[in-house]
Amino acid sequence: MISLYYYEIKVPTGTITLTSSLHGICRLDFKSYADNKDKMAIWAKRWYGEHKYIYSPDHLQSAVQQLHEYFAGERQIFELSFDLQGTDFQRLVWQGLQTIPYGEVVSYKWIAQQIGHPTAVRAVGGANNRNPVPLLIPCHRVIGMNGQMVGYGSGLPLKEWLLNLEGYPIEPVLFELK
Repeated sequence: MISLYYYEIKVPTGTITLTSSLHGICRLDFKSYADNKDKMAIWAKRWYGEHKYIYSPDHLQSAVQQLHEYFAGERQIFELSFDLQGTDFQRLVWQGLQTIPYGEVVSYKWIAQQIGHPTAVRAVGGANNRNPVPLLIPCHRVIGMNGQMVGYGSGLPLKEWLLNLEGYPIEPVLFELK
């Protein structure tokens, strides 16, 4: 049986639940463990098989510290080990996401080109949506080609809040670029 370690932290946007295997951070949820435990159990069974969740601040101490530094504006890059569960293509997209600099945004098309699959824009969007560690792997830094805020599993207000924290100027789009 696989042990998965979790811990909740309070941040300016609410509660974050972090989950780690012995190999690294494997999941981040913008909800409490109690609010998300059924969804987390289904996910863990799919990727790890028989498992148990163990409350453990010790296993997640570095990630907690780095998240607090990020929200205080003192950290731009996370230095953590990950244990990412997904398809080979998803992992490739998640690697591409990690190249987006703090406070900058790119399009799904840009990511597709970066990873060598220029026509896989929709698939990149799907992989972006399945990022198991949002924020730590910055999927919030991907926007539509026309500059619009699109797609964020935890809602566009949170995406805009995170980009604002990073100093990206959120401006209302008055018209669509053709």
